[in-house]
Amino acid sequence: MAAAAVALNHHLLCVSNSRTSSWLLQKTSLLSTRKKACLSLTCCSSSSSTSQSAESNARTAESCVNLGLSLFSKGRVKDALVQFDTALSLDPTPIEAQAALYNKACCHAYRGEGKKASDCLRTALREYNLKFGTILNDPDLASFRVLPEFKELQEEARLGGEDIGYSFRRDLKLISEVQAPFRGVRRFFNVAFTAAAGISLFFTIPRLIRAIRGSDGAPDLWETAGNAAVNIGGIIVLVALFLWDNKKEEEQIAQITRDETLSRLPLRLSTKRVVELVQLRDTVRPVILAGKKETVSLAMQKAERFRTELLRRGVLLVPVFWGESREPEVQKKGFGVPVKAAAALPSIGEDFEKRTQSVVSKSKLKSEIRFKAEVVSPIEWERWIRDQQKSEGVTPGEDVYIILRLDGRVRRSGKGMPDWQQIVTELPPMEALLSKLEK
Repeated sequence: MAAAAVALNHHLLCVSNSRTSSWLLQKTSLLSTRKKACLSLTCCSSSSSTSQSAESNARTAESCVNLGLSLFSKGRVKDALVQFDTALSLDPTPIEAQAALYNKACCHAYRGEGKKASDCLRTALREYNLKFGTILNDPDLASFRVLPEFKELQEEARLGGEDIGYSFRRDLKLISEVQAPFRGVRRFFNVAFTAAAGISLFFTIPRLIRAIRGSDGAPDLWETAGNAAVNIGGIIVLVALFLWDNKKEEEQIAQITRDETLSRLPLRLSTKRVVELVQLRDTVRPVILAGKKETVSLAMQKAERFRTELLRRGVLLVPVFWGESREPEVQKKGFGVPVKAAAALPSIGEDFEKRTQSVVSKSKLKSEIRFKAEVVSPIEWERWIRDQQKSEGVTPGEDVYIILRLDGRVRRSGKGMPDWQQIVTELPPMEALLSKLEK
């Protein structure tokens, strides 16, 4: 069941809307280079020939989007924003409007303008059916995902509704149903029994009134009162169970959201290669050590004594030092990083779907994994860990460790640093049957 949940989890939240028409890629004369998510439109990948081709065409929303992409690739972010605004003023189709808003948000994210980026994405979600998974998956929006505005947007999408994030909410509920398959059955019986008790109470109340009045032929008072009390008590219990189920579902959806966020956090392996955590699923059990530098360093030194046994169990140490977040190295694409820009995650290359499906040759990836890995975007990691601490009632900022399963979900966590001897005893070797069931 866990494997099915992970598969559906990955399929629903990590894949862009492939059924929507990819109009920009179909215009091969305008853009010959690869685009990433958002209906095959992004803000960072285009060739210099695009600008010349777009300028030679009539001034349309499509040509303005293409020209904006070309300008952004050259570092002319301000000019690119003008083109995306122009595209929105030229009576664009829904697909063109979505593309213009999404790429405009990417520009604002690059400039560190979280509020403007959030407004653009919110409009695209509400009015043009942008998939929230696109925002989660695009490395070019990593700088936006560390801002409070993204947290607000994600919470809106998680709660769902007709205006924003409805499809995201629906997908989360589907994953939740896979992980808790009998919740729907329980709800059905709760509603059915509540309705039955309500109908019975509806007919019992007049009998109770007659019994209280004590007229001729009135039913027995205590018997009737007992029946009414049973019905009322049953309704109260069933409604309480229904509300409890709803609360558990909300907690589960919140955890699924955190798991999805965790799966996209980036790591740098010992070979200097950057991967997302989802690419290591079924390969390693990451153990996240978060705390003060001295505490975490000491825990990693102690882990060295159990290195061989921990490696047999697929353990990969991921240290996160509180308060020592630094900007990751950014791959320059012909232009520097403006002072206002938030820490941006370097683009990993292929689109997310291809990367997670192929996992870039499992055997090669395994050969690159060593005992330790370095977090690439510390701010994102810290934010996720603090959210996880809040969900478990731990004061944010305390030293904690988090052990993940092979399928990427949280196995367990605790305050302080782990007891490595206990972990060696607890975790089965990678070749064991229990490890295969965990995938």
